[in-house]
Amino acid sequence: MSASRRSGTTDELGPDDPGESGGSDLLAALLDGMDAALCAFDADGVVTHWNREAERILGWTAAEAVGRQGFAGWAVRSADAEEVQARLMSAMHAPGRQVHEFALVTKDGGRVLVRTQSAAVRGPEGKPAGVYCAFSEVHAQIDLERSIALSEALFEDAAWGVVLIDADLRPAVVNAHAARVLGIGRTSALGRPLGELLAQGVEELEAALTHVLAEGAPPAPAEMWVAVRTPEGEKRRCWRSGFVRLASPLAEEPVPLGVGWLFQDVTEAKQSEQEAALLRFRTNQLHRAARAAAECEDPAEAATVHLDFALAGFADHALIDRVAPPGRTEGEEAPVRLVRLAATPAGAPGPSLLTGAAGLPVRYEPGHPALQCVERAGAVRADVGSVPAEVAREWALARQWPGDAVHALCAVLRSRGRTLGVVTFLRGSGRHRFERSDSAYAEDVAVRIAAALDLADAVRED
Repeated sequence: MSASRRSGTTDELGPDDPGESGGSDLLAALLDGMDAALCAFDADGVVTHWNREAERILGWTAAEAVGRQGFAGWAVRSADAEEVQARLMSAMHAPGRQVHEFALVTKDGGRVLVRTQSAAVRGPEGKPAGVYCAFSEVHAQIDLERSIALSEALFEDAAWGVVLIDADLRPAVVNAHAARVLGIGRTSALGRPLGELLAQGVEELEAALTHVLAEGAPPAPAEMWVAVRTPEGEKRRCWRSGFVRLASPLAEEPVPLGVGWLFQDVTEAKQSEQEAALLRFRTNQLHRAARAAAECEDPAEAATVHLDFALAGFADHALIDRVAPPGRTEGEEAPVRLVRLAATPAGAPGPSLLTGAAGLPVRYEPGHPALQCVERAGAVRADVGSVPAEVAREWALARQWPGDAVHALCAVLRSRGRTLGVVTFLRGSGRHRFERSDSAYAEDVAVRIAAALDLADAVRED
């Protein structure tokens, strides 16, 4: 027997005329295909419709349910039957829908708490002709409400970014936090390529999204460095990102609707981790350099050992210049002159080499960073800036540095209250410019090099 009654008086919810059996079959198919349980009563409270979901929840088939007078004696306890029936049928004379919760009885004698939505059914003349009632198990309804509430909270109040990406890798929904982080409105971000939202890191992000669409969610969050456009310029940020593949619950086979991308800004924590790791590495390098230098018979060789250990992971080239003895200029103070003592090879990598046996001063022009370092007795940083490669090469060569140098850091060599020279660290275009923390490390290295050179002078005088 179908979900709608086929004999007796005419149903208010579906015609029973044999000439309109196609419409009745269509109605039965629609009712049986619903995800919600549905039953209907005529004006006398007789069950007229009962779909498959109602049968699944309570166990009563349509043949057993249709034609019964209300729920009394089978779907509710006798003590509750009158109240339940009255509340259901009251919807016939009330505007809109009414929501109730009832404890119904299953065919095997169990009890199920359901939430119902009931409303009046109107006849051809607009008069109440019955009531339809859609119901579902309360826990299923609560699960649905929780899912909806979770979605609403994620897109309004979440403290991390949530972006729904469609199958074309374009934002479909953006929550308030993500919009603030991206520096763009929630609606203006929709449908735009990710390359218009991020300055850097787009390729890595798109590769991750494509993988999730094809393979599913990764087992752990991924940390991605991106650059966000701001009024002050581009800012690099580290986002800890999680991905979930979204599939339609209505399709027989999983059809990807897109990707849910959740991310949290962990830039400060990541930078702190990197700084701590860098500090540990540099401390270990200083320790290893001190042990290796202690085994050198020649203090000048010990100075180059300190230079080589400091170079690892810190710079591409390094130079040591000694202050030359003052000239015989009379009547005025002689300018500072520097003699190259040691340098790393300008071509292939290798250990620093001692040079300057002839004692000829390096042709540094006035205002050179190394000369400024001696005059100030402090660290000096220099950068070529954003210029073409050929201009950068000319800038480096004019300062007597290797042609690929674009960032420089000079630290003064002082021991026993005297300035002995300058150590210069140089970086190529593939590295970042020297920061304040780099200056502190260079000064630590300079102290050790200066002590070694001072000892070399003392040994030579003896």
